[in-house]
Amino acid sequence: MKYKLLILIILLTSCSAHTTRLENRSPYISKGFAYIYNEYDYENKIIKGKLDNSKLQVSHSKLSHNTLIKIINPKTNESITIKNHKKINYPDFYKILITERVANKLNIEKKLPFVEILEIKKNKSFVAQKAKIFKEEKKISSNAPVASVQISNISKNKTKKKNLKQDDFYILIGSFYSKETAFFLKQRINKELPNYDVKKLNIRKKSNNEINLISGPYKTINFMKNDYILLKNFGFEDLDIITNE
Repeated sequence: MKYKLLILIILLTSCSAHTTRLENRSPYISKGFAYIYNEYDYENKIIKGKLDNSKLQVSHSKLSHNTLIKIINPKTNESITIKNHKKINYPDFYKILITERVANKLNIEKKLPFVEILEIKKNKSFVAQKAKIFKEEKKISSNAPVASVQISNISKNKTKKKNLKQDDFYILIGSFYSKETAFFLKQRINKELPNYDVKKLNIRKKSNNEINLISGPYKTINFMKNDYILLKNFGFEDLDIITNE
């Protein structure tokens, strides 16, 4: 018990943390993979609710019914703004459930349906401030070894390259002020998750006061999902995906 308390104290003082009252929370913003709805998964209860693939419908499991959501294809900047049809439970590796018609509208790659999600709040302009929101949304959970972490682009080269090279994807485990804390967590994962391939764990300096612990790279969803589930079962909360476009 004392060991767990010590870990929590260290991480609380090292992570970029910010808590807000529920009613004043920042708009939801994230990047990750969309789950494209299909009847087979609904009939086999992998998806706990029904959508109509012939219609423009989406479901987000954490946002309320009729919440306005903007979904963006980061590769093409194509987007759609749509209301949350209803809350449906789907595998939590995915960030949102969408119909085939939405996927076609966004021209996303079906094998790697990577999207950006923005919650649009009434009377609040936040899209232009989303970079700031990413940093402010890092919260500590008392049941997890690190903060709820957000999505970011780890590539320093912002120039878009028109080529066919496939992006590499990473699981962002945590963001810290010190390299020592990131190394401490890496050692803990290595010790307490013997089935986890420690060679995938890397510490990267994003800025002078932000050090990331990441896992990857991954080129397929299936391999990434296996590690994601191991980390979630270990106690991490709201893990997100980053890419080096």
